[in-house]
Amino acid sequence: MGGVRVLVVEDEPLLAAAIAEWLRDDSHAVDVAGDGGAALERLTVNEYDVLVLDRDIPVVHGDEVCRRLVESGSATRVLMLTAAAAVTDRVEGLGLGADDYLTKPFAFAELAARVLALGRRSRPADPPVLRRAGVTLDPARHEVFRDGRYVPLSKKEFAVLAELLRADGATVSAEQLLEKAWDEHVDPFTGAVRLTILKLRRKLGEPGLVETVTGVGYRIP
Repeated sequence: MGGVRVLVVEDEPLLAAAIAEWLRDDSHAVDVAGDGGAALERLTVNEYDVLVLDRDIPVVHGDEVCRRLVESGSATRVLMLTAAAAVTDRVEGLGLGADDYLTKPFAFAELAARVLALGRRSRPADPPVLRRAGVTLDPARHEVFRDGRYVPLSKKEFAVLAELLRADGATVSAEQLLEKAWDEHVDPFTGAVRLTILKLRRKLGEPGLVETVTGVGYRIP
C-alpha cells in the first residue's frame, strides 16, 4: 500500500519526534499532537488512517480521546501506547475501542509494523502489487518498474504514484495527494504536488503517463 496518514499523540516531545521520524522514513505522512485536546482538534479537521495514542496524556485523557473517536464512527484505527504492562490495563484499552495495544518501552520497528497493519485495515485492501499502463508498483519491496525498467523514486514520488495507481484511472486532486502523501505542515500553495508530479513524469519517461486534468487534478488513464 502507499503511505499511511498517521496522527501521533504523545506528550513526551523527544519520544513523539522519534516515532514521527521513524514512520516518515517508512513513507508515511505524520502529524504530532502533545495532548488530548489538540488530538481531538486534528481528528476533526483531518482524516487519518491510524492514531498512535499514548493513554496517559494531559488536557483530555487518552481513554476519552479513544472513546470519542470510536463513538464518531471514524474509520481511523487506534494503536494505544502505555507504560502499564498489566493484562487488565490492556483489556481496558481494547475495551474502549482501541484496535491494538503496545507497552512502553517498545521497539520502533514493531510499532511501525503495527501501524502498517492497522493502515491496511483502515482502507479497502489493495492488490499485493499495483499495475496500470505498463507500470508495476510493489509496496512491500518499495519498487517501481515501467515496462520492465526499474524506476528509482523518492518517498514522496512513490506515495504519489501509489495514490494515482490506486485511483484506477480516476482523477486525483492535488488536495487529495497532499492529504495522503504529506503531513499537515505542508503549505498547499508551495507547488509541492506539481513539482513532485514533474519529477515523477521525468523518471517514468516517454511516452508521457501522468495526465493533467485542468482544474481537477491528475490521473493515469
